[in-house]
Amino acid sequence: MLSSPICVVGAGRAGMIHAVNYARNVPGARLAAIVEPNEAMARAACTQLGLDTYYADYKQALDDKNVDAMVVVTPTKFHCGIVVDAAKAGKHILCEKPMARTVEDCRKMNQAAKDAGVVLQIGFMRRFDASFVQAKEVVDSGAIGDVVMVRSNTRGPSIPKPWMYDIEESLGPLAEVNSHDIDTCRWFTGSEFSTVYAIGGNYRSPDAKKDYPNFYDNVILAASFQNGMQGMIDGAQGVGYAYDSRVEVLGTKGCVFVGRIGDNAVVTCTADSKHAGYPLVHSWTKLFQEAYLAEDTAFVDCIITGAPPRATGIDGEMAVKVVIAGNQSILEKRIVNVSG
Repeated sequence: MLSSPICVVGAGRAGMIHAVNYARNVPGARLAAIVEPNEAMARAACTQLGLDTYYADYKQALDDKNVDAMVVVTPTKFHCGIVVDAAKAGKHILCEKPMARTVEDCRKMNQAAKDAGVVLQIGFMRRFDASFVQAKEVVDSGAIGDVVMVRSNTRGPSIPKPWMYDIEESLGPLAEVNSHDIDTCRWFTGSEFSTVYAIGGNYRSPDAKKDYPNFYDNVILAASFQNGMQGMIDGAQGVGYAYDSRVEVLGTKGCVFVGRIGDNAVVTCTADSKHAGYPLVHSWTKLFQEAYLAEDTAFVDCIITGAPPRATGIDGEMAVKVVIAGNQSILEKRIVNVSG
């Protein structure tokens, strides 16, 4: 079997998930290098991974003839530059979400990959999760009739990082937390967003209120789709009780639920987990562990076979477009049309 040498750019939590997969678990791939400007983190990662090669600057990796592909797991503001440069260097790319900070940057990334003839896959790992895939098959089978509404939520237990307080820098929780929900709604409706109306509030991040009055750690977004379907998204950071990811797809003849459902009519979730009635998942790293592996494996399959990725640059671009419209709706307190 052909072997694709991979370089992971970024040795944080998500970066190390990809790095471990490529170092140990993905057939047809091997981890050739990592890029991490923090030398202590880079050395620790190499020790954990049994790796000899690391770079402080991603541009050094572009010159490495031993690297065929790059997995970009950096803060969002760096995505566009790295992806465009990687494409020009002939490297295949798996880029984490959110794809970029602007639609224009997304388009630059897509065009660069197209011009270079390289794979550009976006890190929407829920498209590879067994439960989500099964639910999509049920929906496509017509078992619940025609889709009427998709409701998706993501709530994270940890408090936001200070760099996330600046909405212009991070695009806020709609990007950092709910990009997956936006993509899920597009995937299950088979349509693009038409309009959005969003409200946000800061309930758990007092440190942000003085310097970043527009920051929100809780958001609700209602949407209409071009094909007439409806959508609803809620997101939160710092909830404490668990990592909570659930989806409902309501049809004319039934409903598909994705996520854990308890037997009790009333379930209370608290940080100590005493009242939940069943174990709670406290990190996305555990909940979607197998989905990350499937995503990383699929990326290498695309490189080897030339098949198109399941989550494309266009999918990433459309999610960013919805994020920007949602943030505009929060600030202007009105329904916003999502163009295109």
